[in-house]
Amino acid sequence: MLNAIPLNASLIEVTQTIVERSKVSRARYLADMTAARSAEPPRKHLSCGNLAHAMAACDQTDKDLLAVGRAKNVGIVTAYNDMLSAHQPYQHYPDQLKAQARELGGSAQVAGGVPAMCDGVTQGRGGMELSLFSRDLIAMSAAVAMSHDVFDAGLYLGVCDKIVPGLVIGALRFGHLPAVFVPAGPMSTGLSNSEKVRVRQLFAEGKADRDALLAAESASYHSAGTCTFYGTANSNQMVLEVMGLQLPGSSFVPPSGGLRDALSRAAVTAAFETAPAMGELADEKAFVNAIVALLASGGSTNHTLHLMAMAAAAGVKLLWDDFAKLSEVVPLLCRIYPNGTADVNHFHAAGGTAVLIGNLLDAGLLHEDVNTVAGFGLNHYRATPKLEGDKVVWDTSLSKSLDEDIIRTAAEPFSPNGGLQLLTGNVGRSVIKVSAVAPERQKISAPAKVFHSQQALKDAFAAGELECDFVAVLSFQGPKAKGMPELHELTPVLGVLQDRGFKVALVTDGRMSGASGKVPAAIHMSPEALDGGNIAKIRDGDMIHLNCVEGSLLVDGDAWLQREVETPKIAQQGYGRELFSGFRSLVSEAEKGGSFFNLGE
Repeated sequence: MLNAIPLNASLIEVTQTIVERSKVSRARYLADMTAARSAEPPRKHLSCGNLAHAMAACDQTDKDLLAVGRAKNVGIVTAYNDMLSAHQPYQHYPDQLKAQARELGGSAQVAGGVPAMCDGVTQGRGGMELSLFSRDLIAMSAAVAMSHDVFDAGLYLGVCDKIVPGLVIGALRFGHLPAVFVPAGPMSTGLSNSEKVRVRQLFAEGKADRDALLAAESASYHSAGTCTFYGTANSNQMVLEVMGLQLPGSSFVPPSGGLRDALSRAAVTAAFETAPAMGELADEKAFVNAIVALLASGGSTNHTLHLMAMAAAAGVKLLWDDFAKLSEVVPLLCRIYPNGTADVNHFHAAGGTAVLIGNLLDAGLLHEDVNTVAGFGLNHYRATPKLEGDKVVWDTSLSKSLDEDIIRTAAEPFSPNGGLQLLTGNVGRSVIKVSAVAPERQKISAPAKVFHSQQALKDAFAAGELECDFVAVLSFQGPKAKGMPELHELTPVLGVLQDRGFKVALVTDGRMSGASGKVPAAIHMSPEALDGGNIAKIRDGDMIHLNCVEGSLLVDGDAWLQREVETPKIAQQGYGRELFSGFRSLVSEAEKGGSFFNLGE
């Protein structure tokens, strides 16, 4: 049944604008997928030698199925490694998925693996400069895995920051096939996020030693599963669910236990029976739904990059203006850290994605008439998965939040506007996450202090040079310069200064992570410094006006725009950075996804 609630007028307008903007590129994409589909079933076009290679290591049962060519064969693309807590649970998934495929009269093979790095490990290190580029590398790796042309559908195993967007981009290039994403779930709740932040700030002030800091961090990140704060990894899961790319309510079920195993088996069934071709599913309405859910939940700023790149892979053209226009009408319905004290386990216990999606549907803020892997219609995602015997069933009885300090309705939101804002002005275009920024901090006028590295700012803090109101300007951090690293190491320092009563903010062409918090941070500045951006012309003492309410970021006067740019020395050796020089030369600006692909153009 279609949603009977009238759609919000702005939702309709933004969607229609995107459809019109994407008319040529989307039609070209769908034509490409139609041409690819005409070659199915793929194995019938393989020579005997090709097919023999593809099934040489299979057992006889699977060989018999593959040789006949009528049974479905599903490709598994996995981001498993046991260094990332979120991906360690995937170790035994392939055997479970293969067993379920056999139960359904088909087969499954691990088509390939993709790299999966952790920003939490590389923060502040040279390896962080590979992080954004790893997304497109993952997309290419997924494409290599699926390129053998022996699969009827894909199962994609990934959770964290760049891994999910990369898998989506890769899967969309095989959009003539069904694709189901298979999550692994969050770790159990550890040390509270507020306590973790408190210890980090004490360490930044020299009031806690390294042993105390490591103890706090280890109590926060303590077992297998996704980190429990609402950063990019968990925002990925929200986006995948509301786009209908994974099963309803599957995002935040714990990694171990019968329900998680049953959901993984059900993902195979969906790939065999209910999932449509991914290219048809990932349309303009699906991407608008993703933006709405991101805004309503206070999700990661990284998706102002990733959604652009993901959409481009499906021929859909998004702009930051789309986020801004939707943010005017989409209320903030969730309080999950960093814009609240609850973690994703608390969110899940309060009703989770089923309640949030239901609340947005009831407010006319989501398109219900969309394809999903669970069947047509987003109303499927009002349901909560439960275990009956060894099978999963979906329960629709939970329709209201069990904790209104965590999830609310659109009639009584935490804020009337979404969690992200577009900033424009004479510096360029940037985005800011405002859901965790106190209202009195959303307008700041202060002189600039310019830095070219996180360490330089930390050194100035240690020397007592930042005991004042200021806007930290960190330039030459963009995709072309440094691969757009996250600048998460600045959070404790700036947080300490803000707590001391100073007005502080950050302006940068780098990223500030999915956990952007209480300090206002204008990030993803475009054009970036190394690409002629005006951010490179700002000097110490220039008066900067940041206004989240009006959506503006301005530097006083215009004489500063005539300054010559002094480009600092940028390290591009070590940590494998030298292997990515071609990526840096080809990468697009942030608003186009920071991608070195030319998709959707």
